[in-house]
Amino acid sequence: MKSKIFLYLFLFVSLICLYLFVSSGNMVEANTSKISRLESEIDLLKDSVQKSNLKVMDMQYFSLENNDDALAYYDHLELTNPAGYIADKLLETNEQKGDNPLIPYEGMQNDFKINKIKILNHKWILTDFSDGKYWGELLIKYELKDDLGVDFTLIDHLLYTRSN
Repeated sequence: MKSKIFLYLFLFVSLICLYLFVSSGNMVEANTSKISRLESEIDLLKDSVQKSNLKVMDMQYFSLENNDDALAYYDHLELTNPAGYIADKLLETNEQKGDNPLIPYEGMQNDFKINKIKILNHKWILTDFSDGKYWGELLIKYELKDDLGVDFTLIDHLLYTRSN
């Protein structure tokens, strides 16, 4: 009787060991395939990040922050962020009651106000304006004076038509 118990115990332990051996092999295969899939996904993501970085660098080409020649015009003013200062001065024109004075259109839904600003270099700004329903763009020439005053002159403008 005692020997049969040891025999059954030995068989039971052997079956458990066999099961663990087979299942660990399956887990190793599953983990290996998962690791290789994730490694290929990481490579794709690295390529995507690199393409995005190149695209961002391309988009920043026409930007005052990245144009050392244009920034040299403001070295004597000792501004830490000339683009931010100019953008703030341009946004101050929105504070007037009614439409922004640089926008040559009257707002149809509300007053036209400048929304987005892209400072291209030491002379030009590209802006987006809207009244909430209608929108357009402006090309503005500016001059930052030694007394830190900024003069804005509208060069060109457009108002998009709605196609409803």
